[in-house]
Amino acid sequence: MVFKRLLGAIGVGGPSVDTVLDGGPVVPGGVLSGRVWLKGGSTAVDVEHIGLELLARVEAEHEEGESEGALVFERFTVGGGFRLGAQEERQVPFGVPVPWETPVTELYGQSLGIVLGVRTEVGVAGARDKGDLDPLAVGPLPVQEAVLDALGGLGFGFRSADLEYGRIGGTGQQLPFYQEVELTPAPQYAHEVSEIELTFLASPAGLEVVLEADKRGGLFSAGHDALARFTVRHEDARTLDWSSEVDGWIRQLIAHREAYGAHAAYGHGEHHDGGYHDGHHRSGPGLGTAVAAGAAGLALGVVGGMVAAEVVDEIGDFFEGDED
Repeated sequence: MVFKRLLGAIGVGGPSVDTVLDGGPVVPGGVLSGRVWLKGGSTAVDVEHIGLELLARVEAEHEEGESEGALVFERFTVGGGFRLGAQEERQVPFGVPVPWETPVTELYGQSLGIVLGVRTEVGVAGARDKGDLDPLAVGPLPVQEAVLDALGGLGFGFRSADLEYGRIGGTGQQLPFYQEVELTPAPQYAHEVSEIELTFLASPAGLEVVLEADKRGGLFSAGHDALARFTVRHEDARTLDWSSEVDGWIRQLIAHREAYGAHAAYGHGEHHDGGYHDGHHRSGPGLGTAVAAGAAGLALGVVGGMVAAEVVDEIGDFFEGDED
């Protein structure tokens, strides 16, 4: 075990900390568990506070252009109120709820290029220091995986994924950013759209799926974006014919593009809801689950990127190798 010494406000000779997350990716709405290991320094200290922060690299667009950094999107207190002796080792177990809208970082074990982290903060003698930063892996919920499987089976390909600072109007979005997955169109839709952008907004009740079609412009007409929003329940993951369901979503999105093409595009900042076609699924028992084996291709060829909003001081070190 490699302990990371707390420096700065606490000072050399203070305690060291190492946070160990339990194995495997967590899922949105699930429980992140692990242990914070503390090792006392040269003298005994009073540990007043042990906190965890969930961070995301997020892109923010503004008048001056685009910037990126790290955004803290959840905080927890997991321990404190005890005395740590000199050279004493102690572990503090924890289990904390992950927000439902936490972005998915991997699919079938392949990285999507989304970077999340868990940062540990320890307060000793009235001073706080951020002593440990660990990567956070998040896998898809069954209903999210079903949608991605269907898209892969229909012939859509993965292009990129990022986190955008801002809100999507007309949805139940809770976090100040959202995940956007860019897909290349399936061959049967390539003449209609140049790109499909997908956003999942999960909640205890189910999943909002926001789709944006970037329409190709013709010789005498400019292209424009079309938007649609669909809702499904978590229990639908194993009951819907997802291939037919998602194909219907795409067809509705394209069919309604003229009706709302003039509305504001779903992009950065505060997004308008006037352009949504709100399609609620119709499901029934007995529908088979359509899981396309070719969907794993959605997760291939991803290149991670730095991404931000509420910038933290060590953003330059955020998983750049300094934390090894």
